[in-house]
Amino acid sequence: MTIWPSDYSQAWTLAAAVERSGVGLHSGAMARLRLEPYEQPGYWVAWLDEPNLAPQRLHPDQVCETQLCTALQLDQRRLATVEHLMAALAGVGISSALLLVDGPEIPLMDGSAQPWVEAIAEAGLKPLGARSPQHALQAPITLQHGQSFATALPSDCLRLGAAIEFPQAAIGRQLYSLELTPQAFVEQIAPARTFGFKQQVEQLLAAGLIKGGALDNALVCDGEGWVNPPLRFADEPVRHKLLDLLGDLALAGLPQAQVFAFRGSHGLHTALAAALVSSN
Repeated sequence: MTIWPSDYSQAWTLAAAVERSGVGLHSGAMARLRLEPYEQPGYWVAWLDEPNLAPQRLHPDQVCETQLCTALQLDQRRLATVEHLMAALAGVGISSALLLVDGPEIPLMDGSAQPWVEAIAEAGLKPLGARSPQHALQAPITLQHGQSFATALPSDCLRLGAAIEFPQAAIGRQLYSLELTPQAFVEQIAPARTFGFKQQVEQLLAAGLIKGGALDNALVCDGEGWVNPPLRFADEPVRHKLLDLLGDLALAGLPQAQVFAFRGSHGLHTALAAALVSSN
């Protein structure tokens, strides 16, 4: 059994390399990802199929698309659906890692962060000493996109909250918040899977999206219920929304803040991550 760090005060990387492969949610293409130890702070991406390219550190400025996932433009390469892996790395306390990728997307796995947590547990964690302190947030930041908003408030710890509101009876209104620790992430957030709606499947496929979506990697809601139950949590959708929020914020590093998103989206989350970087 992996003993996760008790908090985020220390810097950690992987103790060994670990590799996974699987289908990409939107491209439907097979992708391969190798996580390797790295001692430079932050999350870095390089390419298995172009080993001559230098690693690039991930940053909110690289976000190029936020429709149903977070996609990054890394010079001439595009990398999509990074949020679940980023949530797993940040959530368990990994502060430095090298992501070696072959493919246009990060593998979706089962639609949650749990397979990535299991991969990290397989590799083990290596301590790197004290984590460089985050600049404390000096004033609240609030961003609004239509009826959605995200806010970050000064805090002495990392507390995340999310609320969602859908007309479908199976989801309705849900709220979840917690003071984040690696163990809390592993137990309460990582297993929550991505979700979608049965009536939107044909429209999304026609738009060139969710080509890799399947009943074993996404929850599908048909309005009154779920096409592929059981849920892992009664409020699994809002927990997954919080997972997405954490993964998008991780592009900026874990903030020392209380962050809350109402009807959040990848566009809103990554804009908040960029605003947090700018406030430092």
